[in-house]
Amino acid sequence: MNTPLTRRRFLNSLGASLAGLPLLSGPGLCAEAFTSAQVAPFRTPYKYGKLVLSASNDPGAFDAKSVDDPFVFLHNGAFHMLYIGFDGIGYQTGLAKSSDLVHWERLACVARRDPSSKYTRYNIALSCLLREHGLTSKGRLKKVHGRFLGAWNAYPGAGYEAGAAVIGLAWSDDLLHWELTEPILFPADGAPWEHGGLYRPNLIEVNGIFYLYYNAKTDPLPRSKGGGWREQSGVATSRDLKHWTRFAGNPILPNGGPDSWDARFASNPFVVNHKHLFGMYYFGLDRHGIARELLALGRDPCHFEKVHEVMLDRGSPGSVDEDYAHKPCVIFHHGALYHFYCAVSGKWPHDSRGISVARSTPW
Repeated sequence: MNTPLTRRRFLNSLGASLAGLPLLSGPGLCAEAFTSAQVAPFRTPYKYGKLVLSASNDPGAFDAKSVDDPFVFLHNGAFHMLYIGFDGIGYQTGLAKSSDLVHWERLACVARRDPSSKYTRYNIALSCLLREHGLTSKGRLKKVHGRFLGAWNAYPGAGYEAGAAVIGLAWSDDLLHWELTEPILFPADGAPWEHGGLYRPNLIEVNGIFYLYYNAKTDPLPRSKGGGWREQSGVATSRDLKHWTRFAGNPILPNGGPDSWDARFASNPFVVNHKHLFGMYYFGLDRHGIARELLALGRDPCHFEKVHEVMLDRGSPGSVDEDYAHKPCVIFHHGALYHFYCAVSGKWPHDSRGISVARSTPW
């Protein structure tokens, strides 16, 4: 029986062997369209250099093997983080709390797999909540109809992101107990660039319109085009949270050219706004399997141009992010912008996958 090619196995299969293979072409990183002064507020060059949340190492815990995909917000005067835990079977979602954005206390597993569900029997990633999305806002949660609103994605197969995932919404009164809606986006209903499955949603609200950003993957590519798949990012909109329309210009963040930082993946969009600009943090994966944090800027929520600059690169050998620095979330505190990300080090399948942080000011 063949082992399914999951996202994690695919990332680790990339390397020098791909260097000579042609890739599907697409727009490369554009020429500088924005000034350095416009980009400056989004920069977070100072890495903390350590994990702020790592696997629990409790063999019975939902996050025994690794933690991943941070989403940070302010609630009741304290910082909270949704994160994904992996136990060797699939994803489940945890909640942690902090007073300083560095020291985190686990609170609970707030979204557990449901063996009776067609969609969440192996995985459930409560990936985002509706919060203030201003770059220098406090990142406080916003309620809709008196309740907290989130978005989830789930992969149908056991393992690390196995199968064609769907996206749905989630509602809660207390952040600990969540009611999941039926899926609102299916890969089969979209264009070919998303037929392979949908990844992490990011939800914001602008002038009464809800924007649901997500990335998706193609069906498997032939070996002549590098094998595996490509990932790109798009957006769907709604006024009532029931009827969703994919943007006609999707993918709004396509892959770059063969030698670009995002030749294979342009993934995990996290959108903020600052003054008259919208900023989309995302991670790119190049054809050599290197994942980095990147940025695109736009004048409205649906049109973005890539900034020719790495926001966070992977670290040096021996660092907590020597393999990958990816999956962004930012929040502002005491005059500094904090940039949380998934840091990966070591050799797969025995690598270390945890959450680290960088910020705009020195530590």
